[in-house]
Parts: sequence; structure tokens; C-alpha cells
Amino acid sequence: STFDVAVVGAGIVGLASARELVLRHPSLSFAVLEKEQELAPHQSGHNSGVIHSGIYYTPGSLKAKLCVQGAALCYEYCDQKGIPYKQCGKLIVAVEQDEIPRLKALYERGLQNNVRGLKLIGAKEIQAKEPFCRGLMALDSPYTGIVDYKQVAQSYAEDFKEAGGTILTDFEVTGMEMAKESSSGSEDGLKYPVIVRNSKGEEIYCRHIVTCAGLYSDRLSEISGCSPEPRIVPFRGDYLVLKPEKCYMVKGNIYPVPNPRFPFLGFHFTPRMDGSIWLGPNAVLAFKREGYKLYDFSTTDFFDAVLYSGLWKLVLRNLSYGLNEMYRAFFLSAQVKQLQKFIPEVTVNDVLRGPSGVRAQALDSDGNLVDDFVFDGGTGDIGSRILHVRNAPSPAATSSLAIAEMIADEVKRRFEL
Repeated sequence: STFDVAVVGAGIVGLASARELVLRHPSLSFAVLEKEQELAPHQSGHNSGVIHSGIYYTPGSLKAKLCVQGAALCYEYCDQKGIPYKQCGKLIVAVEQDEIPRLKALYERGLQNNVRGLKLIGAKEIQAKEPFCRGLMALDSPYTGIVDYKQVAQSYAEDFKEAGGTILTDFEVTGMEMAKESSSGSEDGLKYPVIVRNSKGEEIYCRHIVTCAGLYSDRLSEISGCSPEPRIVPFRGDYLVLKPEKCYMVKGNIYPVPNPRFPFLGFHFTPRMDGSIWLGPNAVLAFKREGYKLYDFSTTDFFDAVLYSGLWKLVLRNLSYGLNEMYRAFFLSAQVKQLQKFIPEVTVNDVLRGPSGVRAQALDSDGNLVDDFVFDGGTGDIGSRILHVRNAPSPAATSSLAIAEMIADEVKRRFEL
């Protein structure tokens, strides 16, 4: 079990990166290590499935650049592989007069980010596109789409294996250390100096490591002797679903104008590839990093979060927002009230509780949400052989192929492959 590069994490970013690496370096050996028995089981398998166009992100940021580039690559890849998707478009709808200046600013930002096909439309055009939606003005993004990202991730995995890569599931990484030359004496001991150990005591040897561990990115960094910052604080997002007989009310994605004072995008309507319509999500602190149910709890994860000063600074700055989100998590009527701003006909009787996802939100010690992608390594024998993908927030799934190209470039530069 010796590899030139081991990629830890078989989510969509880890698999895309492993695929790109093996395609660029076919003479080298690569492994993907995944703690679960299936691929893409967490963030990659619990997201809304939207192919974002790149409107929201600060011009010049990695998010903006990688999203626009990644969306184009995603559509191209799906066409090549025959993966179904729908370019159903998206409306960001202003329902209050004071939202219109923010909507126009979003339009300008989208233009700066080179998002294709953007235009501002009025109330009549909104109804022409979404007959049940009410709004004063909307930003129309026709190239926003939807896809099943778990299917995309599985396809990356097939590409990786066909190119000679190895995927080891049920391999939870719990330790990394340098091999002692005296313990082996073999050439392999010198050529593959890093030992990666799992929770069952099994080991692989490698030259370099790339971690794409999502909700556990900070813990893996600490295991390797690198910085624990930024820390991951898990936020659960609960979706509602429209009853099947009411799905005719929504044709494409319908989003609110985001409030810059709050960190998340707000309640939205999202069509799915299976024809269902997801509504939401809310955003509440999760008491378990992979806790998809309201009452899921992990003592370790809970104390990790609540003892972190950065979380308390965030909470105190957004107290009313957080309390409202918690209230809405328990009461369907409160969530439906948000939806009725856009589609007044939706009632409590039209919705059911749906699935949930947990977002790996990176947070710094000052309580700031880390908004952009973060990549780092460390010092010393192991630190210099590792590239950590510390923060890959939404739109990471959309951007996965573009992120993979950037990671492959960085791996080549750092490790001189």
C-alpha cells in the first residue's frame, strides 16, 4: 500500500482533485481515502443540487472566478458523460422596495464576474417566467441549472479508477507520521516516508497528502501538526418539500435578495432532478458535525463548537437572526410565512418536512465567516508534504472541476511532481 499522493476525503472536491491529478500524472500512483463505506455521503450528497452561475461573490475572489469557470466545466462534463441536468434558470426576486438597490448591486456584481445572460426584469416578466411568483423586480439568471451532484461525484470516481487510481473506503484517517528509516530499512521506507493510519490500525505509505475533508478539515489539519485555524463550525440546513400535487407552482429556482447583514442566502425554492421542489434551507447550529436530524448530538462536536470564542462573537453579532432561525426550525408555519412573500398561494398544508444537510462553515477567532476558499500546508517534515483544503464553501460542487485544476497546479508547485 504505497502511493505517490493520498487524497483524504471522497466528497466531490476530493474526487475531482484526485481525478485531475491522475490524468495529469499518469505515471504516478494515487489513492483516495474515505472514512465512510460510500462515496460523497455528506455535503456532496446533501446539497440542493444547484449549478450556480457566480452572481453573489466578491469580484476578483476565488469564489467568483472558480464558480463561473466551474459552471461552464460542469455543463461540459455532464454533456460528455451523458449526466442529466436542467438549465432551468433562477430568479432573485425583490418583494420590498428597499431590496431593489441591493438587487441592482447584485446585477452589477454579476456583470463584473462575467456571468452570462443576466438581466433585470419587472413584475410582468417575473409572472411570465414564474406564474405564481410575486415580486417588484428580479434578477434573471438563465444559465443557473440543477444536477444530481452525487451522480457527478460517482462519475469522477469512475474516471479516477479507470485512469489507475485506488479508492479505499471505510478508511478513517486518525494519524499521520513520518516513517523512521531504521524501522524498515527498505527502499520503500525512504521513497514513501509518510505513514497514514486509520481507526482500525491499518496503514498506507505515501509521499504526499492532499486533504479535502469538509466537516473534518480542521481536525485533520491538527492531526498533521498544522494550524487548527480556521475552525469548522457545523450549521444544519433543514428543507421542506412541496407536496407532489403542488409542484406545478414552481418552474425554476426562486431566491430572495440576500441581506448583507446576515451570513446565509435565505429561504428559496429549488427544483430537483427527480421533479420534487425543495424549500429552504434554514441555518441553525448543528450539535453534531454529521447530524442531519434535529436531535442529533455529539458531545465532542458540541463542546468543540461552544467553547470556541469565534462562535460566540458570531452569535452575539447575529443574535436576532439566529433566534429566528431556531424558531423557524421548529414551526412549519414560520417557514411557510417566508415562502408566501414570493408565492402567496403556498400554505402549511402544501409542505412536508424534507431532508437536511450540514454545512462545514469555517470561522476565524474573531467570529468572521471565512467566505473564500482557503488552502494551506505546514512546516516540518509532515507539514511540508501536505496540502490542506481548509475551506471549500458553496459553490464548491459547482466549482469542483475548476477547484481541482487549481489544486493540481498547487500540488505540482509545492511537491514538484
